[in-house]
Amino acid sequence: MLKFIWRILYRVYERSLVQEVVNGTVPRHVAVIMDGNRRYAGRIKRATRFGHAKGADTTEKVIDWSWEAGVEHLTIYAFSTENFNRSEDETEALFDLIGLKFDEMCEDERTHTRRMRVRVIGDTSKVSLSLQRSIEKVEHTTRDYDGFHLNVAIAYGGRQDIVQAVQEIANKVQRGELELDEITESTISDHLYPAGGAAVPNVDLIIRTGGDMRVSNFLSWQANGNECAAYFCAPFWPEFRKIDLLRSIRVYQSRMRAHYQNNECRAEKFVNAVGKTEVDDVLKKSKRVIKERA
Repeated sequence: MLKFIWRILYRVYERSLVQEVVNGTVPRHVAVIMDGNRRYAGRIKRATRFGHAKGADTTEKVIDWSWEAGVEHLTIYAFSTENFNRSEDETEALFDLIGLKFDEMCEDERTHTRRMRVRVIGDTSKVSLSLQRSIEKVEHTTRDYDGFHLNVAIAYGGRQDIVQAVQEIANKVQRGELELDEITESTISDHLYPAGGAAVPNVDLIIRTGGDMRVSNFLSWQANGNECAAYFCAPFWPEFRKIDLLRSIRVYQSRMRAHYQNNECRAEKFVNAVGKTEVDDVLKKSKRVIKERA
């Protein structure tokens, strides 16, 4: 009986969160550090492989929830460069699981109904040949889609991403294809992973599960230097719920409201400091200059 009541309360709370979130601005790009699969398995005394399998199920749900919420880009941290320090058995099992999920995406009706484009960011030359084939297949199958963008970080590190971008830019300068004074922030962004494709946009919201409050070398360039909100939560990744995603979006919306309010306060203080007469004078002179140049 208690579980039944709890389920009802959960659904009511979820609906209220949905209503609250849809009435605000939804982050365009959400990035997720899916942490806690192994600790979840250890807590329930199951094999590590079981934890990763349950985590993969959660990933599938989060893709659904993100699409329903109106998120345009979802980037998930599936396997970092540091993860190669794990045992060979665990690494190969993870590669097999990721490859299986990619193969399923190719046949999944939701992929095509949503026009979901799947791209992998990272040094895929370091993963197994079977996973490389699965990556090539899912990217080829979804290459023309633009309804929803799923970016999967595999063999990925943020610093490594920047280094390979700088190396490619340096090679172009050396070949005479690019001048030094032509290099801008956009140039670097355009040479980040995925290679040869449109750049992954700046991150609006980054989520990490498992209780740790760090970003672990994830999308270093894309998440810094812009108004990126961060949401750290305690549940291990297999336990991540829809309300956790909705709460993270609510944090993003609160941050955006605070940002806009701060800008309004600065503008008001500027006007008060300069004085209304001087502002009017500036506006009149600006209009006169525009008129003279027209």
